[in-house]
Amino acid sequence: MAAEGQKLKEQIFDSEEEMAVALAKYTAELSKKFTAERGAFTVVLSGGSLINSIRKLAEPPYVDSVEWAKWHVFWVDERVVPKEHEDSNYKLAYDGFLSKVPILPEHVYAINDALPAEGASEDYETCLKNLVKKSVIGISAATGFPKFDLMLLGMGPDGHVASLFPRHPLVHENEKWVTCIMDSPKPPPQRITFTFPVINSSSYIAMVVVGAAEANSVQIALRNGQKNSNLLPVQMVLPEVEMTWFLDKDASSKL
Repeated sequence: MAAEGQKLKEQIFDSEEEMAVALAKYTAELSKKFTAERGAFTVVLSGGSLINSIRKLAEPPYVDSVEWAKWHVFWVDERVVPKEHEDSNYKLAYDGFLSKVPILPEHVYAINDALPAEGASEDYETCLKNLVKKSVIGISAATGFPKFDLMLLGMGPDGHVASLFPRHPLVHENEKWVTCIMDSPKPPPQRITFTFPVINSSSYIAMVVVGAAEANSVQIALRNGQKNSNLLPVQMVLPEVEMTWFLDKDASSKL
């Protein structure tokens, strides 16, 4: 599955707790690497169980060793709802993680929830382009798309990532950085999402999967290969440097 020169790793843990500790160590080490190299660390979050899985970063020893002032946090997708709405990925991340670590508020880039879906996606893309100009976000020499340091992604039982769903036309979008979906098969229907060219221009991706509900899609992604044109979205994730799967015992049960 891995592209030429790209590493694909699998880490399987007996418990979700062990996985969360390993994920915190992995993220903290990348934070140290990129803050030393670039003076910044760009991290992209998804919603769902991912936020709970990164909770150990807010605990010793990581909370005291990470250079939080160098972090810049983004969302790979967001529901088009107010920030205080229970469906908001921003609210999920703020309540579960961001409020517990000293990341600078001006380094947290939420969507403009006052805009409709199309306007919000265009506004977020403009935000990213401005940060590329300021060299906060890198740019991929290979693709010309923004090059985030780390994306922390989850996967749905159907194999969707971000708000890119199986057999939906948006999985083939290859020009926009950020786009909107108006008919998400999973509510709420209106969302914004990074496109695959942006996701795959990342340096590192952690694919974090917990629970038996995702086991079938994990098996397809990691054991079936890319043999047909009807791929699950998760099978289309191929970052530039390295992708590591973090799986608990239930998620890996069909491997």
